[in-house]
Amino acid sequence: MLLLVGPLLLAAAPVEQVIPVPGYADFLTVDGNSVWATNTGRVERWSRSGKLATVKMRRPCGTMALAAGALWVADCDAKTLSRIDRTTARITAVIATGIAAADGEMNVVAGAGAVWLATAAKGEITRVDPASNKVMARITVAPGSNYLAFGHGALWAVSGSGNLIQKIDPASNLVVRQTLLGRQPGFLVAGEGAVWVQEQADGTVVRIDSATAAVTGRIKVDPSLAYGDIDTGGGKVWLRTTARQTFVVIDAATLAINARLGKPSGSGAIRYTPAGIWTSAHDLRSLSWWPHPAGTDH
Repeated sequence: MLLLVGPLLLAAAPVEQVIPVPGYADFLTVDGNSVWATNTGRVERWSRSGKLATVKMRRPCGTMALAAGALWVADCDAKTLSRIDRTTARITAVIATGIAAADGEMNVVAGAGAVWLATAAKGEITRVDPASNKVMARITVAPGSNYLAFGHGALWAVSGSGNLIQKIDPASNLVVRQTLLGRQPGFLVAGEGAVWVQEQADGTVVRIDSATAAVTGRIKVDPSLAYGDIDTGGGKVWLRTTARQTFVVIDAATLAINARLGKPSGSGAIRYTPAGIWTSAHDLRSLSWWPHPAGTDH
């Protein structure tokens, strides 16, 4: 099923709060009323009132995860996984894992009592035990499987070069389902009853059934969705775009586009909270906070 939906603009768009962030603020992880952001040579914690903490690293990269009271961050130069204490903002462990994506287009995710990241371009995902800070398993997957999400009882891995998604059973550490996708799939999220993937070169978002890994819907958003981001919450899919607007709000049940919000601002991240939306725009050196727009039924 392919739905073609034209631009929709809300009559009363939310007022964006822009927070200047020197450097190159990119990937985001929500932590209460604040967000952690990767930046050049550091990870920073920001609130709507300003910067709360800075942690120096060689080159933090990709999305980050919260687990066991810590923030887990990949380092693309050191090819390691760092554990950062959320209270003290200090690195408490560095784990030699390897890194699959030298360009930083990757995810660190948490689930099933573990932290997961892609660690070899040939196709390898590493499972780390946060209790011991040691590698528990290394899982063979399709080459180029840099993009991960955890949800609905499974780890999901997208291969951008192989144009496919894989469902991994955390009980066995084995791939149990595999589904072909559109061109250049990238970031994904598991939530709102399904798994959602950006098909970047096609400009589409695809919905995957979490039980069967089958495609159950697809919506055309833009000519291209390269290097954006995706999240879910409040019955919606929140899609960070790079061309015609800052982000798009998609109804998870109907696949209708509810809103297109903000000006084009280049690549960046998006994260949902019940109170509002965080976005980053590294080319504009800023973070933004968006109260939930009227009409999105958050």
